[in-house]
Amino acid sequence: MSDDRLIVALDVPNALQGLQLAEKLGDTTAFYKIGLGMLTGGGLALANELKQEHGKRIFLDMKLFDIGATVENAVRGLAQFDLDFLTVHGDPYVVKAAKEGASGKDLKILAVTILTSLDRNDLDGALIKDGEIRDLVQERAGRAFDAGADGVIASPQEAALIRALPEANGKLIVTPGVRPAGAALGDQKRVATPASAISDGADHIVVGRPIWQAEDPRAAAQSIVDELAAL
Repeated sequence: MSDDRLIVALDVPNALQGLQLAEKLGDTTAFYKIGLGMLTGGGLALANELKQEHGKRIFLDMKLFDIGATVENAVRGLAQFDLDFLTVHGDPYVVKAAKEGASGKDLKILAVTILTSLDRNDLDGALIKDGEIRDLVQERAGRAFDAGADGVIASPQEAALIRALPEANGKLIVTPGVRPAGAALGDQKRVATPASAISDGADHIVVGRPIWQAEDPRAAAQSIVDELAAL
């Protein structure tokens, strides 16, 4: 059986491979993430097929960032596909525009705080203000919630801090950067195991390579589902 706290990232080159992976995973997985890497490979078509024909939940990870009017129009267009989650950058004006675009739809707008692949050196190179990443993530999350975000994307290492915010009451926390014990970190720098991420306040965890690069993807997904069930 599946557990929709687990979101499997279909970070494969095209929709055909994504559909093949979803077929391998079968009933172990109810929720999928489709991101920018598959956008030109039929990602939107795959999202629609998995949602409408297979009854899966869909997280469209676009991380939209532009002027408010453009974000609003883009979200309005994407909202017609009846998907579940959509990411935008966590700047308050972007979040407000995205919420306007999603008005009248069930699409949840999730704000990106600081990417889980970044550390303080990366932020320095991007001229982001001084401070511990944990503090910056918590501050950005609070501002995104105030702007109307339905939830935030943050590393599992910051989940507990965000959950402690008064503004986080009733909001979603979705954590990429989740790695089962013993899995390779890849390009992620702020990670945790599935169980610890959920225990620290995350509502959903996103796992990609440890599942689709596994010799047996279905068994890898089922192992995470079992780990969550044991909490």
